[in-house]
Amino acid sequence: MSKKIFAVLALLLIASMLLVACGGGEQEVATGDNTAGDNTGNNTGDDTGGETGPMWSSDRPAREFNTDAATRKGSWADYVVLIEEPSAEAAVTRLAVGDIDVYAYTVSDLGVLATVEENPDLTYSQSVGSYNELLFNPSGPIFNNGAFNPFADKRMREAMNMFVDREYIVDEILGGLGYVKFLPIVSVFPDYARIADVAKGIEATYAYNPEKAEADMTAVLEELGAAKVDGQWTYEGEQITLIMIIRTEDERMEYGDYISNLLDDFGFYVDRQYKTSAEASPIWLQSDPMDGLWHMYTGGWITTAISRDSAGNFEDFYTPLGWPGNLLWEAMDPSQEFFDLADALYNNQFTSMEQRAEMLAEIAPMAMQESARIWLYDATSFTPRRADVEVTADLAGAVAGTTLWAYTIKRAGEVGGTFTVAMPSMLDNPWNGIAGSNWIYDMAIIRGISDWAVIPDPYTGLNLPQRLASAEVTIETGLPVGVTYDWVTLDFADTIEVPADAWGDWDAATQTFIPVGEGVTAKSKVVCYYEDNLYTNSYWHDGSPFSAGDVVMYMIMNFDLAKEDSAIFDDGQVASFESWLAGDFRGWKIASVDPLVVEYYSDNFQLDAENNVTNGRCGWPEYAQGQSAWHTMALGIMAEANQQLAFTTAKSQELGVEWTNYIGGPSLDILYNTLLDAIDTNYMPYEPTFSQFVTPEEVAARYDNLGQFYTYFGHFWVGNGPLFMQAVYTTEKTVTLENFEMFPDLATKWSGFSAPKLAEVEIDGPSLLTAGEDVAFDVYVTYEGDDYPLSEIDNVKYLLFDATGALVEVGAAEAVSDGLFTIALTGDQIAALGSGASHIEVIVVPIVVSIPTLESFEFVVE
Repeated sequence: MSKKIFAVLALLLIASMLLVACGGGEQEVATGDNTAGDNTGNNTGDDTGGETGPMWSSDRPAREFNTDAATRKGSWADYVVLIEEPSAEAAVTRLAVGDIDVYAYTVSDLGVLATVEENPDLTYSQSVGSYNELLFNPSGPIFNNGAFNPFADKRMREAMNMFVDREYIVDEILGGLGYVKFLPIVSVFPDYARIADVAKGIEATYAYNPEKAEADMTAVLEELGAAKVDGQWTYEGEQITLIMIIRTEDERMEYGDYISNLLDDFGFYVDRQYKTSAEASPIWLQSDPMDGLWHMYTGGWITTAISRDSAGNFEDFYTPLGWPGNLLWEAMDPSQEFFDLADALYNNQFTSMEQRAEMLAEIAPMAMQESARIWLYDATSFTPRRADVEVTADLAGAVAGTTLWAYTIKRAGEVGGTFTVAMPSMLDNPWNGIAGSNWIYDMAIIRGISDWAVIPDPYTGLNLPQRLASAEVTIETGLPVGVTYDWVTLDFADTIEVPADAWGDWDAATQTFIPVGEGVTAKSKVVCYYEDNLYTNSYWHDGSPFSAGDVVMYMIMNFDLAKEDSAIFDDGQVASFESWLAGDFRGWKIASVDPLVVEYYSDNFQLDAENNVTNGRCGWPEYAQGQSAWHTMALGIMAEANQQLAFTTAKSQELGVEWTNYIGGPSLDILYNTLLDAIDTNYMPYEPTFSQFVTPEEVAARYDNLGQFYTYFGHFWVGNGPLFMQAVYTTEKTVTLENFEMFPDLATKWSGFSAPKLAEVEIDGPSLLTAGEDVAFDVYVTYEGDDYPLSEIDNVKYLLFDATGALVEVGAAEAVSDGLFTIALTGDQIAALGSGASHIEVIVVPIVVSIPTLESFEFVVE
């Protein structure tokens, strides 16, 4: 995965990061929050304006789409048809003949790239946010089936870092389209540049060293009771078999085979199980890890927006808090020291960037010791498409990861039309907003049918307003927060008092919020000012106008699942909820219902003022795994309270019921019957609180709208974005999206994103240096041949390496003029490098695009 700041719902990840899966899940960035106050009133329902009658009926006329570019609303596309295509090679062939328009996948195949570049009818966008791993099953060491799992021992996993040659994977399997990776921080994101010296040290310590790796692994295996007999590792007289789940759609099949070969040669027998995402997911993601169905998995992830703060990834990827309710994450057992530090970083419990850097420097080597997974590489990927198709691609998340793809997809010079978008897989897991599918492919569709309070800038990762008019951020004096854009104001205060009537907790028995009370303070305060016409302008896809009830439901759901008195209590949510309550949340307040103004108080903060203003903190109903209107969420709540369905996989297995699915399978009949019950009783969820914000008339109108929507379209996924889901076929794996004519914004709103301004760097200096003599290196920074303005560059850092390859110095280059920096080294510094080949690495960090550029220069000291 951005980084999450959240409650139980928002923790069901990523990266910041962020986070689907080229091979696993995506760690979606979604925040959590809550709010109330004396002036909330009853200003909802009919008083909010907007039509509440059914939008859909059996005699719906054929669409006549508006083709006027100046007045077009919603998506530029009339229809988007999404289909499966597992093979990148086949996808490019289909692109070439016009069978598909976009292959929404991050491809890292040099041969496929060459095919695209050779065809004038094709083009591509580049991204750097996808990364791959070898994930371990941490359970055991003896599974329930009696099988032996050596990876239950952390030392075994740690040694695997030196057992695998990452350089080989990048150079030979990827053809150079990537960077070796050791830490859960993308190597071209800002945080890597901040701790580059620490990262380089770790990379040297854990570099490919098969002799040491095998010695360490042997010692662990023997201590666990294994023995090597005739070159084969055995346990209690039986050869040790390791089950590796190897994904087949991309280069993971090659590196899965490569690692399997290494383990075979070491003396294990590797049972290689080649599977697509649909086949693999039930095994590695949904099974009880103690059942012993797998030992290793070739996972892949994508950060769907540029992560300006990646520190939360340590918690996301190594602790149970990273995915509440998932049995695999619950099996992770980090040391208490690691857990506490990871949680502190997740909740930004530091007072300066220097302290933060010290915390990152402390936890990074601890992550190598934990090694719940070993990271292999950051891919430099590309997303191919037809040359006449325009679509925004996030620098990290590409097309599939960006929030803006549905807002911007179009053919050059045209309005409307049908687009076919292919992805390697889709619809492998159920959809529900609380804990449904976390795959990049499904989340790409969900993003296309969602609207937002804020949207991340695809080139900087800074949030921009969508349904917000403005925001105010107040931070405790002295904390390291800055601001870039003028839609948000940033102030500092010595003390930030939380209003006594703000909501601070939830009483599940009485179904009411508990006021904060007197004397509570916070480190940050965010005030979200929504558009004045929110209730009359923003509609759900079933025709229901947005209301304060949608916000209140989101707030309640951040608490209710983790409360024992709740009818939908899920004990898998408790740990993450308590972490949020202790390290982040201090209060929510709805300062005004109409116009909607939401305040959020926290002991957490983001480094950028813009990213303190999140969908979750503003109460926008964007749950961890997708958007939900209050009335669609109510159906899932009723069904779970009746023990017919469950939002999370862990609880569904515990109860022996279906994992809640709003788009297909047995869940649909259950949800439909639940809807009939809701209509009969005019069911108002959490009535003691909800009745302050939603009228009985709104309740009746919403259920009527939803019933007509389901009758017409056959599913319950109701968003409010520029496209709506017209048809979904979970067996055939196809989805059709259609332009939503009631969307409030013109299609031109997000058309202003051109190519990202990535810095191009060249280092000039002597290739032969004399020990004892001063030297200077010039660093030229340009973009498309023009000097990069100094006003658009945050910093230029250099790393100096000696003849042994050790990092000996980190410093800052001196700005000379636009596009030019200099690095001056003394004769003593040169002499200290020793005789032989040395090199200097330069990291340029722009402001207007949050992807640093790295360049190196080699020289010889004599």
